[in-house]
Amino acid sequence: MSEDALVIAGKSFRSRLMVGTGKYNSPEETVAALDASGAEIVTVAIRRLDLDNPDKPTELDYIDWDRYTVLPNTAGCKTVEEALFTARMGRELTGSNWVKLEVIPDPKYLLPDPVGTLEAAKQLIDDGFVVLPYIYADPLLAVRLADLGCATVMPLGSAIGSGQGILTLEEVKIIIENVDVPVIVDAGLGAPSDASLALEVGADAVLVNTAIAKAEQPSVMAKAFALGVEAGRHAYLSGRIPKKRYASASSPLEGVPSAK
Repeated sequence: MSEDALVIAGKSFRSRLMVGTGKYNSPEETVAALDASGAEIVTVAIRRLDLDNPDKPTELDYIDWDRYTVLPNTAGCKTVEEALFTARMGRELTGSNWVKLEVIPDPKYLLPDPVGTLEAAKQLIDDGFVVLPYIYADPLLAVRLADLGCATVMPLGSAIGSGQGILTLEEVKIIIENVDVPVIVDAGLGAPSDASLALEVGADAVLVNTAIAKAEQPSVMAKAFALGVEAGRHAYLSGRIPKKRYASASSPLEGVPSAK
């Protein structure tokens, strides 16, 4: 397992848990949860940073840049143009050409725009970005984005922040089967068992924010998610038994003395 690295755009990571930095009650709580998670990739919503006051610290100031790969995201962008602008601003702020792409025009359900995401991804790739697009669990869209050159695809498990778990499991399985880039289940996970399930069926990683940040004890929940991811990956690599309709005795019956 020590050599079982997650590889994105040629860069290797030991952890298959990515975490967000939003919704925490304090910077100290954020830092503690990141540490407990063991994550190596953390996302930051560029549009939600207070950049008007240069003296006011933001999430970027609390993150240990030597320890984590900072993944700017375009959360809050409703259009292609907003996403492109935010991605480029993120590159200027962080010096990184990696971007988690989100184009979400719908304020109620926060479902990503497939057409806008595809168009923005194309333009960002042409502009030299490493694009990790957040999408609905649409297998055809996932294939198109992978063929376009996206570094990963990130299908939702359920609505952002809903904690409903993976309601799109069958679609996620189809995506895993049909793309040749890492599949990262993102959004809607509520418990470590959800993360474990994602890894068990072959997803390469998960991204979690709300389920950790809004837990009663975020650091403890972060550690729990790390363990869930590890368990799920071990289960996937070990090969689970097939499901059967009828029972199968654990102990052999051959050679067992019969009562006479």
